[in-house]
Parts: sequence; C-alpha cells; structure tokens
Amino acid sequence: MDVTAPIRTTLLCAAVAVGLSACIAPSEQHNGGIIIDRKGVDMQAYQNDLDECKVYAAEVSRAERAAEKGAKGAILGGAIGAIIGNSGTASRGAGVGAVTGGAGGFSQAEREQQRIIRNCLIGRGYRVLN
Repeated sequence: MDVTAPIRTTLLCAAVAVGLSACIAPSEQHNGGIIIDRKGVDMQAYQNDLDECKVYAAEVSRAERAAEKGAKGAILGGAIGAIIGNSGTASRGAGVGAVTGGAGGFSQAEREQQRIIRNCLIGRGYRVLN
C-alpha cells in the first residue's frame, strides 16, 4: 500500500479546513448566529459581551479539529480499502475518509463554538431565543 497518497490527502484536507476557518471565524460573524430578546438590552454592552464570548469560542480550533478528524478518517478509510481491495482501493478509501472526517470535524467544532457563545451570553444574563 502506498502510504504517501493518504498523507497527501490528509494534508490537503487540513489546508482546505484552515482556509475555510479563516473565512468564517467567529470574530468575523455578525452575531454568531445567536438571536436574543433585545427588549431592555443596552446594545453596546451586548456587542461588547458578544465580542468577549467570541474570544472564548475561538479557543476551539476548527482547522485543528478538521485535521485531526481528517487524519483519523484517512487511516480508517485506508484500512477498510486495504481489507476489501488493493492498494488503489486503499488510497481512494483513505482520501474519502480524510475528506469526510475533515468535514465532520470542522462542522463539530463550529457547533461547539456556537454552543460556547450561546452559553456565555446566557451566563451574562441575556435571554437567548435560539
């Protein structure tokens, strides 16, 4: 089995994940997808609190999570491909596993960031509606 193909695929997946995370980092999102009840809320204070909550959420690295899950997916996909086929099947399985795992890891980290922002705002006394 050619191990360089799965490694290249994993590295490519990690590079794509890093690029995507730079495009939609929580600090650049308008409100992190959070909707609050604005009645009686000082919107300047809310914006300051939201910005601080986004800093906490940014501690969860989407790119790192995507690379980690992509690597695990490549290993699993390559192993399954090797069991059921030849080295070509193993390489394709590793590629599919890397892309699928990377996308899943990216999505998982994004959901965790949203949860952190939401919990942070609730902890600061805001009524989060979603």
